Amino acid sequence: MARLTANGVELYYEQHGWDKPGDVLVLSNGVLMSTASWAFQKAVLKRDYRLLLYDCRGMWQSEHPPGPYSMEQHADDLAALLQTLDVESAHIGGVSYGAEISLMFALRHPDQTRSLIVAAAVSQIDPQLRAMIDAWRVAVEAGDPELLFRVTVPVNFSEPWIAANGAALELARQRYRQLDMDAFYRLLVSFSELDLTDDLHKISAPALVIVGEDDILKPRKYAEIIARELPNSEFAVVPNAGHAVIWEQAGVFNSLVLGFLAKQCGR
Repeated sequence: MARLTANGVELYYEQHGWDKPGDVLVLSNGVLMSTASWAFQKAVLKRDYRLLLYDCRGMWQSEHPPGPYSMEQHADDLAALLQTLDVESAHIGGVSYGAEISLMFALRHPDQTRSLIVAAAVSQIDPQLRAMIDAWRVAVEAGDPELLFRVTVPVNFSEPWIAANGAALELARQRYRQLDMDAFYRLLVSFSELDLTDDLHKISAPALVIVGEDDILKPRKYAEIIARELPNSEFAVVPNAGHAVIWEQAGVFNSLVLGFLAKQCGR
């Protein structure tokens, strides 16, 4: 757990399993996530890979600089972080906002991209998705963490998970009260400008595209676009999982990732 300055911003990062040689696997957070959100993945993935987790600019323990953020900027931040850590190339993955950063990273830094893991992501913003994100922006503009919690939870989690995880949701509600609303607003604006579909064919790295069967926020139709446009992709739909597929079906998600990476590493 450490911090360093990369591309002019101080980034918080964690290295797990780096006491051994091996390929580096990067996992980038969803927009409301932190490095702690990968708890169900960390212990499993660090056995075979050198796992790098980090908060991108504007998130939690990293610096929250003023000014607009962009996916291009996030991708360049990650490239600089890897360079500073002497990592020539890595398997680049993420969920939701982090998966979209990963797609941009592969476009801007192909030589640093060994493979891609794209979970619960989109490559463009259509009117339906924009309407949902606009509701988030209203809550942020009002400075109301309780309202933000109420408009995000129903689309981030499946109904069965919500019903069975009241304690976890209460912890999330408390966490929202610590959110830097100004920085989060800049992250939302960055997301709202996403428009990558027409460029996805330029990505040559092998990719795994994952979507939860019951994802409301970014449903299967978006993942199908990504998988179709990427020239070297595999596509997996995870049953009984909403947008938070890494939590709701952690075991399935981890197995998909390990199976995909094993093929890339010749295992």
